[in-house]
Amino acid sequence: MSSTNQVAENMITAEALIREAVGLGAEMVITPEMTTLIELDRAALLGKIYHQEDDPSLPVFKALAKELKIWLVIGSMAIKLDDKMANRCFVLSPEGNIAAFYDKIHMFDVDLAGGEQYRESRNYEAGNRAVIAKTPWGNMGLSICYDVRFPHLYRKLAQAGAVMVTVPAAFTKVTGEAHWHILLRARAIENGAFIFAPAQTGSHKSATGESRKTFGHSLLVDPWGNIIDDAGTDIGVIVSEIDLTASQKARSSVPSLKHDRKIELD
Repeated sequence: MSSTNQVAENMITAEALIREAVGLGAEMVITPEMTTLIELDRAALLGKIYHQEDDPSLPVFKALAKELKIWLVIGSMAIKLDDKMANRCFVLSPEGNIAAFYDKIHMFDVDLAGGEQYRESRNYEAGNRAVIAKTPWGNMGLSICYDVRFPHLYRKLAQAGAVMVTVPAAFTKVTGEAHWHILLRARAIENGAFIFAPAQTGSHKSATGESRKTFGHSLLVDPWGNIIDDAGTDIGVIVSEIDLTASQKARSSVPSLKHDRKIELD
């Protein structure tokens, strides 16, 4: 997706892409980080989001999952809290229920070359729990974007039984070009897990005219680190049938998940 700062516009796009994926045979559909809204201006963002119980987008996605009889993972939405916001992922069952949700743990606070600055912690409350969603195919760990730089989270998910991990993202173009593919492949290899990483792409403008670019390249990565598919920088859908026994095969070949040792640093 290339989400804008208009929720209604993004909902139309998201629904069309979800239906397209299902038309291609998808039984699970995963969308990028900030599916419903990318707004860089804090005041404008706060004026466009809701507490979870009042959010008008969530019932639409629930109804869509139920209608299409799919598992639908909304990569993330901005959800209003008392003081800040949550960057929250929702896993919706074919019955239209919330099967699991996860709040992004790691906040992207950085100054980039060229003057670009990100301060997620100004607006967002960091999550404090790792989450595994139970699906008919196996356990799926949840993460969001910047989380991918913290391998201990993925280790914890894998050692708790996750054979798949989602990494919905809005990776910047600069850091994406440098690290996106290699980080996702590394997390797959380290943990013998499938990585599903739907991503934002293109240029996103705020209410004040500020613009940021995201890298795109939604990826499906197998447990051996092979890229199954790469969506490039176009808006659209990639679909693949996967064999989850590949996770067990990878973990049997390199059983590193069983070999962690406590190390003391002098």
